[in-house]
Parts: sequence; C-alpha cells; structure tokens
Amino acid sequence: MTPMSKAAKRVIDVLISGLGLIVLTPAIFVVSFLIFITMGKPVLFTQERPGKHGRIFRLIKFRTMTKERDAEGNLLPDEQRLTRLGRFLRSTSLDELPELFNVLKGDMSLVGPRPLLPQYLDRYTPEQARRHEVKPGITGWAQVNGRNAITWEEKFTLDVWYVDNWSLWLDIKILALTLIKVFKREGISAAGEATMPEFTGYGALQAEREAAAGKDIDA
Repeated sequence: MTPMSKAAKRVIDVLISGLGLIVLTPAIFVVSFLIFITMGKPVLFTQERPGKHGRIFRLIKFRTMTKERDAEGNLLPDEQRLTRLGRFLRSTSLDELPELFNVLKGDMSLVGPRPLLPQYLDRYTPEQARRHEVKPGITGWAQVNGRNAITWEEKFTLDVWYVDNWSLWLDIKILALTLIKVFKREGISAAGEATMPEFTGYGALQAEREAAAGKDIDA
C-alpha cells in the first residue's frame, strides 16, 4: 500500500463514517432506545480488540446479550444470553453501527479483517498473524465470502489474501457485496453456534513448543 493509496483509504473512511453517523443518527437513537427498554444499561458493548500490528483499542458495538449468570456467577453461554432483539441486530448488522466511531477515530477502517479477541494473538501461525498488517474493518473479504459460516482457517486465508491484494477498487467491491449480504442475512453464525466458536488453533507459542520438542527428538 503506497502512501498515496493509504491516504486515499483514510479519506474515504473519514468521509463515509462521518456521513454515515449523521444519516444514521435516527436509527442509532431507535436501536439505543430498544436496547434500553429490553435489556437496560449499558446500551453499548465495549471490548478490547487488537488492531493494526496488534495494537489494542476498544471496540464499540450495540449490546445484544443479557448479563445472565448461573448459580456459580459465571455468564451463561452466548446462545442463552442472546436476545430476540440481539439476534435481529446481528442479522441486520445494526449492532455494528457504533463501530463507525472507531473508524472515525482511526482505530479501524471500513474494510479490513475483522478485529478478534486479544487472546487469539499467540494462537496464530506467522502467516495468519499477517492479517494484522492492516487496520481491522467493519466488513472484509472474509465477511463477504462466508462471514461466520466458514472455518477459522478459511477466514484467515481470506484475510491474508486481502492484505496481499488490497486496492481501493477491492474495498468498493467489498462494500457493495456487504450491502447484498446484509440484505440476504447470510453467514450470520456458524452451525450450532450463536456466532463463532472460540479459535483454538496453533499459535506462535505452541509452534515454538512443538519446534523445541522436535529438536529434542531429533537429537
């Protein structure tokens, strides 16, 4: 990505996210009100996520789950806490609207690999970790090619492909395909899951342990 194309991408992010926040203000207020009367406070859900080069930022989304816990005080499984309103917000991607603030701030881009959980950072292979060479996005190449209905391995392969093949035209294509996917409500969750199962793949630490074990065996 050249400095000029990088600047162009940022300008597009600022213009579209800023305009989107203005145009979608009524929808944001309506969703906030519905969440408040059905689930109470807080209306927003914030969580630490790794951005470009793994730098941690706070992701902002609309809340879609209750805080219900079991007798031991542990949160119930996602599928039990996900409300009817929450399912609707996720299926229409309305829960993602507050992320426009993340884009405006510069933590995210409109298009890029989705920001996942910080604990996944040491579980990636070196190739999978390349997804962090660019800013995370509200939507991305993996989202328009299966979203949560594909495997983690397929998702990361698509993320890295995006990093290697990025262009402004590709971003425009992804944004257009995203609108179609949202309209069709495809790939919202993995089979049998509320969203996606936890990623437990091989990471840098595990690979190092296996490499060390292999050296001991060879010796």
